[in-house]
Amino acid sequence: MIIWRKNLYVLFGAQMLSMVGFSMVFPFLPLYINEIGVQTRGSVEFWSGMVFSSQAITMMISAPLWGAVADRYGRKLMLIRATLGGAFLISLMGFAQSAEQLTLLRAIQGMVTGTIPAANALIASSVTKEQSGEALGLLQTGTWIGVAIGPLIGGVIGDIFGFRESFWVTGGLLALSGLSIILWVQEDFNPDGKIKRQSFFDTFRVLLRTPNMCGLYTVTFLETAGRMLFFPIASLFIMKLMGSSAGAATVTGIMMGIKAITGSASAVLLGRIGDRVGHLKILLFSIIASVCFYFLQAFVNSAWQLILLQALSGLAIGGMIPSLNALMNCHAPSGSQGATYGLNASITAAGRSIAPMLGATIAMWFGMRSVFVVAAAIYGLAVLVVLFISRTEYIKTAS
Repeated sequence: MIIWRKNLYVLFGAQMLSMVGFSMVFPFLPLYINEIGVQTRGSVEFWSGMVFSSQAITMMISAPLWGAVADRYGRKLMLIRATLGGAFLISLMGFAQSAEQLTLLRAIQGMVTGTIPAANALIASSVTKEQSGEALGLLQTGTWIGVAIGPLIGGVIGDIFGFRESFWVTGGLLALSGLSIILWVQEDFNPDGKIKRQSFFDTFRVLLRTPNMCGLYTVTFLETAGRMLFFPIASLFIMKLMGSSAGAATVTGIMMGIKAITGSASAVLLGRIGDRVGHLKILLFSIIASVCFYFLQAFVNSAWQLILLQALSGLAIGGMIPSLNALMNCHAPSGSQGATYGLNASITAAGRSIAPMLGATIAMWFGMRSVFVVAAAIYGLAVLVVLFISRTEYIKTAS
């Protein structure tokens, strides 16, 4: 078997294990905070926000630096650091005695982990650009499957044993993921001499001056913001549609799971199609579909209508993410995949930090249905950016 394909299959399993672990605990962090309590001032709601934001903020700062290190010393090494470091830190979270301790550990986790950009960089550096869509799409499928399975397992463990045990199980899954990478992933790493001589600042300066790279990063931010805008009000909106709180959590979990399943299916399929017809076409089609699906969600009258449109949104998002990753690999300077996906992770983290707060504010001022209209507008902006990139590519090809 070709080495890159063997690595891809191992990383698919490792990524799925990692995301099962991460998604086992993160949806239930507010409940865990309520259980362990707050030692200083501030409400449970405040510290719940701090727990989520602290990890995103530190990852936003550290991810580009780790990416640049990967281009100099190896992507496999950075992936091992992310998985085993995450295993240790998340296991420690199971021993936290207060929300403040949990927030500190989450902040450190943001500085250490980052399995998705590390795996993307390793695979992108070993496949041909013509196979980028298939390979990165399969990795994205592993992520979506893990996200679909994890909350169900985490909820069962939390109800039967308690939330602390969920953190220890997650630590074990990440340790298994790291062990599989050590044993079965092969990397013939030969750092680019030019990259190694560059300072970190020069690496990112060259990257951002690469034609259309800033446009692709802008689309990444808009995609993340549009997707996460609905996150803080999801269960509340379902409760409103159902007219009761009974069963709202279950329906929310079903909706998130179905969306993850449709996203995992479309990621690998549209990734392969993108290798044949062009990733820019798939990206544009997926974003336009997201505009339509999110706008329609503002007018739903029942939970099943929302679930259906969220499932369709998952199909569109599953096409967007691998297309963006493949396009970045095609445009990135040789040998700079680590910096490319590290900066992409930083921008994704920025979107994850801003969008939930923005979504909650919009819902408070204008009503929950307005969140979907704003999400559609954000994707509309992304359409304009992609059209600009397409025009630039056309002019470059014609000249």
